[in-house]
Amino acid sequence: MDVLRIPAAVTSRLPGKLGETVGAVGAPVVSVVRLQGVISAQAAPVPRQVLNLSSVEKTLERAFAPERLAAVALVVNSPGGSPTQSQLIGDRIRSLAAESEVPVLAFCEDVAASGGYWLACAADEIYACSTSIVGSIGVISAGFGLDGLIERWGVTRRLHTAGGSKSRLDPFLPEKAEDVAWLTDLQEQLHERFTAWVRERRGDRLAGDTELFDGEVWLGERARELGLVDGIGTAHDVLTERFPDAEQRVVEQRRPLLARLGAGGAASLPGLPGGVAAAGHELLGALEARAAWARYGL
Repeated sequence: MDVLRIPAAVTSRLPGKLGETVGAVGAPVVSVVRLQGVISAQAAPVPRQVLNLSSVEKTLERAFAPERLAAVALVVNSPGGSPTQSQLIGDRIRSLAAESEVPVLAFCEDVAASGGYWLACAADEIYACSTSIVGSIGVISAGFGLDGLIERWGVTRRLHTAGGSKSRLDPFLPEKAEDVAWLTDLQEQLHERFTAWVRERRGDRLAGDTELFDGEVWLGERARELGLVDGIGTAHDVLTERFPDAEQRVVEQRRPLLARLGAGGAASLPGLPGGVAAAGHELLGALEARAAWARYGL
């Protein structure tokens, strides 16, 4: 009986699972996923500017899907952001890794700080460049006090609540000591959760330096000495050395059809009802993202 043999050059061009099934005897695969942007539950004008579970889950699932998967590499470039989204993404990475039974390697680029380092800790091994900024294991909250400004301009603040704590830290009201104490307690609880995650993932690789968890950042080589990363190297070099026979396959986020066609969402168009408010919201989000990167000189 004659057996149909399909050349490798043909099978490599077959889409989706068909190509993977026919070419299952080929080279192993290392999926490379880029996790870049501020971590926020809110969408951005350009979707790839932010990271949240909704934006990266499908990409992660595709990264762990190949049948000949040898490893998954996470290229992290993030100044941090939402603690909850950091945890959701990190937990999803760990669940997919457990299902696939493959190692996960993280590579810090310009910055893997705060929530960005939380994501890196979802990997089994972490690498950085010598110039990478790593760490910031802490919690920060920032705002403005505008009560003096509205008083100067003769503006009266009218605020009505049901519940004595509903107006905590309102920027148009004078700051109260009890509100600051409440926020500090909340931050300490988040900090404890962040610290526990780092200790869980890094284990005895961490140095005994208690300053590891005070919010400081370090360059790559010092981060290696402290046990925050395992080595110095780029994704290409480390993966080529560790998996010399593997195909390094970049798995990118798929953009919505309207975005590929160059069209934005209707809510962001200034000519439509609510467009001005939406544009203002997007501008504020862009400024906050810019400030997050600027903290590290980027």
